[in-house]
Amino acid sequence: MTWYRVRTKRRKCCNGVAIESGMEVQVVTPVNGLYSMNNWQYVEDAFFRVYDISMRKANALNLGDLDITKLK
Repeated sequence: MTWYRVRTKRRKCCNGVAIESGMEVQVVTPVNGLYSMNNWQYVEDAFFRVYDISMRKANALNLGDLDITKLK
């Protein structure tokens, strides 16, 4: 299992979803890579669980909007 810290880089408002800079979640994945298309669902679920927002609806599931740090 791999542990990541995902933090938003900037403020963004898209499709009625407001994202602030510095919003942070921790994601644990069973695979060793968060950057493939299928693994973005872990990030989506974590932001929905903590902040009750949809990052997919806000079009913010990309490396331009998120800062991803591998913790363990």
